[in-house]
Amino acid sequence: MALGGGVPVSSWTALWLGPGPLSAGQWLALFTHFTVLSLLAVGGAITTVPSMHRFLVSQQGWLSDAQFTASVAIAQAAPGPNVLFVAVMGYNVGGLAGVAATLLGTLAPSTALTLLVTRWGSRRSQASGVRAFTAGLAPLTIGLMLATSWILLEPTRAHPIAPLLVAGTLWVMLRTRLSPLWALAAGALVGVLGWV
Repeated sequence: MALGGGVPVSSWTALWLGPGPLSAGQWLALFTHFTVLSLLAVGGAITTVPSMHRFLVSQQGWLSDAQFTASVAIAQAAPGPNVLFVAVMGYNVGGLAGVAATLLGTLAPSTALTLLVTRWGSRRSQASGVRAFTAGLAPLTIGLMLATSWILLEPTRAHPIAPLLVAGTLWVMLRTRLSPLWALAAGALVGVLGWV
């Protein structure tokens, strides 16, 4: 049987539910995990990548290391919001239903919390506790970004050029005013040449 211009029903099912449909408990676990991560995402959703990796790759086995890294890389290279990688992961796990589960889990709680805290914080911006909390978030965010980098480097860590490329990128970002696009272009060139 076919729907929508001759596309087989099984293709529609794969589009909506992904390669291997999840059970109700697995859908709930996917949504709940991304909801909790949303509330812990200090510095943006990208800082929770290590926990996403642990859940999706190590615990559930829904994605391989390569699929996980590719999901993040593809979404980060595409124009648009930084959080798009969550949608790509959701799609790889559970089709369009996975996109809904991961995006709603990621966006709804953090958006509601941000609106509430922003209103509360704007009235108390000069309070010493609010200033201390804000200052304390910077090192936390840097640590989470380093953990994310370590996870994303996993598939290429054995190649000697990969850590050099990371160190060079870090040096350029800290010491110059060059656009990060140059580091992205260097990484793309290394990949195209097959050096990593």
